[in-house]
Amino acid sequence: MSDASAFSNSPDDVSKLPAASPLTRAALEIDEYAASLGWDLPARLFALVDSAALRKADPRIAKQLGLADDDAAGLTPVEQEEIPAGMELDKFLATIAWPDAVAGCALVVERQMLPPGAEQSRPRGASDAQLAEWVANHPQREEVRITAAVLRDGKKEIALRLRSKDVAREVLTGPDLVPGLTEALLATFS
Repeated sequence: MSDASAFSNSPDDVSKLPAASPLTRAALEIDEYAASLGWDLPARLFALVDSAALRKADPRIAKQLGLADDDAAGLTPVEQEEIPAGMELDKFLATIAWPDAVAGCALVVERQMLPPGAEQSRPRGASDAQLAEWVANHPQREEVRITAAVLRDGKKEIALRLRSKDVAREVLTGPDLVPGLTEALLATFS
């Protein structure tokens, strides 16, 4: 990531909760960063690097990223190049190979979701385009920003922010909120 200051603490900063795992803190930190940029943006990809290993391997880069020697152990998100415009996300993810120094990765995407139970009114036999249109026009649809984060060892975390509740304290977290997305990210380490 070129601007380490984008990850500075804010009064509503939930990413520094001591009870949260390093992966949860990283997902929430990335969610806060994405929130500072606003909505209606393309997907963003991040490498997750062990902060202590980064300080030891390259103190100059660690200092540029704002990692102090006394910072708690954790993961440092490093934003990657933009995802090519027009490329399908699953095809893009299939092209990724991470170097050994990368402990994990995270992806931020915006999507529309429906509440539980809405599937029952789903049109049968509809094409993908028809389903997308059905979701886009559904009166209960909800715009969400999903930050999916995974580690090489299989750990996963999701931070999910509803556009209608766009504050840090309303962000939902859990490892299984969007399992298809975390599985796709884990496959980048295969």
